Amino acid sequence: MKVLYHLPVLPPKVPQAEALSQEIDLLCKEFNGELVFLNPNSHMPFRVPRLFFGFQMLRSLRKAEQAFDLHHIYNPEPFAYPILRWLRRPVVYSITGSAGAKRPNIDFFNSLGAVTLLDENGLRQLQQWGIDNAHLARPGIDVSRFTHKPLPLQTGSEGEFRLLMASAPWTLEQFTTKGIEALLEVATQDARIHLTLLWRGVWVEEIKRRVQQLGLAQQVEIIDGLVDVNALLAENHAAILLAQTAHIVKAYPHSLLDSLAAGKPVLISKAIPMASYVAKTGCGVVVEALTPTAILAAVNQLKEHYQQAQTIASVVGKRDFSQSAMIESYRTIYEGVLTGRHHQ
Repeated sequence: MKVLYHLPVLPPKVPQAEALSQEIDLLCKEFNGELVFLNPNSHMPFRVPRLFFGFQMLRSLRKAEQAFDLHHIYNPEPFAYPILRWLRRPVVYSITGSAGAKRPNIDFFNSLGAVTLLDENGLRQLQQWGIDNAHLARPGIDVSRFTHKPLPLQTGSEGEFRLLMASAPWTLEQFTTKGIEALLEVATQDARIHLTLLWRGVWVEEIKRRVQQLGLAQQVEIIDGLVDVNALLAENHAAILLAQTAHIVKAYPHSLLDSLAAGKPVLISKAIPMASYVAKTGCGVVVEALTPTAILAAVNQLKEHYQQAQTIASVVGKRDFSQSAMIESYRTIYEGVLTGRHHQ
């Protein structure tokens, strides 16, 4: 089986630090795959709308697909890319964010080999809309990379609570929509909160400027580039990921899966599909809104029940998010498409 993978984004500056790139790299090794980027805007004199992504390479795609059994595209939401209708091999379309609230092009998605999501609520939503080839895929990471090193929780006015945020913004707007502004404001309100921000080569000077401006140099550590995430998690009590909408992060963000695999609980925005899993298992706390008040309330709630949340995290992280389970879920989906068991 050979799979041609597609991303409708620009190539990331540091792919080793980008979760989706890591996942596709793993699947490429498992399924003799290759990755192509459909977004032409890095080398165009004018901005190309996403409706036309991929058409600049249609001839090469047609030639390449002769050596592949199927296509697999990843996208945050169910957007009907016209280029997919021009491909001759079956297409698997992975929605990495959420199904959203707006009914997509049902005929388009039913014409594909399969549509995958990571959360059950999104799956039910697609099925209610009439998409009858939707399937649940399993999120997964290499859990063997992580070891559980508890960080004792100090109480009292001097007791630090250390949070790791490892999902940096791609755009200036995401300083707001990923809750970074609100998180920094929380740090100004509670001197016991220490933040470690893992950046990836974009907007580094901007975050440094904001931290200095707010007088948070002693409370906020900015790390830009590749690091040993396991070692970093050992120095933190929990990981946090905030988002205004589900489309700007993965439904099951790798930074939070890493945290759970290291036995550290998580703080997660209600808008992210994984929030229902966190609430159900008790491996962390759901942040109800992207406001300093809501974030601080969630932090305090986690501190109150920290030992229990940490114990649960150390169990579910390695149990529920193994890499092998993720690979096998895609293998089942691919085989179903190729043998005609899934609707096409």
